[in-house]
Amino acid sequence: MSRTKETAAPEIKTSAREAAAARTYDPQTFPKERVLTIALLVATVAALGLCYWILQPFLPAVAWALTLAIIGHPIHLWFERRIANRDFAAGLAVAVVTIALVLPAVFVGHELVTQAVEGYGKVQAQLESGEWQRSASQAPVIGRAVEFVASRVDLRDSAQTLAQGVSSRLGTWVKSWIWGIVLLLVTIFTLFFFFRDRARTLRVLKSVVPLSPREADQVFKRVEDTIKATVYGTIGVAALQGSLVAMMFWILGLPAPVVWGVVMTVLATVPNLGTFIVWAPAALVLGLHGSWTKALILTGWGLGPVALIDNLVYPYIVGQRMRMHTLAVFFSVLGGLMAFGASGLILGPVVFALTVALVDIWRRRTAG
Repeated sequence: MSRTKETAAPEIKTSAREAAAARTYDPQTFPKERVLTIALLVATVAALGLCYWILQPFLPAVAWALTLAIIGHPIHLWFERRIANRDFAAGLAVAVVTIALVLPAVFVGHELVTQAVEGYGKVQAQLESGEWQRSASQAPVIGRAVEFVASRVDLRDSAQTLAQGVSSRLGTWVKSWIWGIVLLLVTIFTLFFFFRDRARTLRVLKSVVPLSPREADQVFKRVEDTIKATVYGTIGVAALQGSLVAMMFWILGLPAPVVWGVVMTVLATVPNLGTFIVWAPAALVLGLHGSWTKALILTGWGLGPVALIDNLVYPYIVGQRMRMHTLAVFFSVLGGLMAFGASGLILGPVVFALTVALVDIWRRRTAG
């Protein structure tokens, strides 16, 4: 009886081995499985490409929602620990973050619109009355420069042409503002689900990426640190720039230096804007009123120390937090803005940090 079992076992093993070999090297089955695998891969890549094409217009909103979800996580965690309903806790966290964003924007927008209307009226009155030319003639060097420009350029016609150009572009600007509002609403809507489904989203991402749990945690931590460094660095540099220009406003005797310092701080946090939105018109008004020395001082201050802070100090501060070279941070921010627009301020450094984290993983895996 035992001999029968012993002789049967090798036969079973042999038949199993032959069956596996037949499945592996079957000339009819193997090409078919390969073709199906390639077709599945092509279909997946095509589907991902279509998804990117559909989501690409909303990429800035998703990027800012992710940023706000990481920065505002302590707020959401505070509500989540005290409120059992996950939807309600996420909704309250979104409301707090939205109010923190909207109130400064409304304040800055009101101040800019009010001062822009008043400033445009003053400049137009100065140009029509010729008062600016009489003021410029009191300074010999500037007066000669103004006379040289005035002899070759009709400033009144130039001002009217500029006004007509502004009017013609008004429709485009209105469309841009409307689209900006749409992106803001999409950001708020996306932020709600980032808050509510944070844990589940992280679990899904960890199950999809081809990394071990420890490596996935390392990559996610690197991305989170990068976003925090970028946001906190932007706010810190903006506050420094606003304070420096406000200090110069106070030295030159310009009105409301504290208010304008707050306005410039908020503007400096917005990509493609900055403190020059305030100090450049102020320097122009000083020049039109004959205070050419103050106008030149303010212009030199804005183009010199204030601008250098944004270009030199910001990459250094962010680079220290990201543990990345200052030059890499500089190019990641600049290239990100050129590639992705305003959201590139976040996406550029995140892409660089993600790349560095993946390279570190490969280096450790191949170290042996």
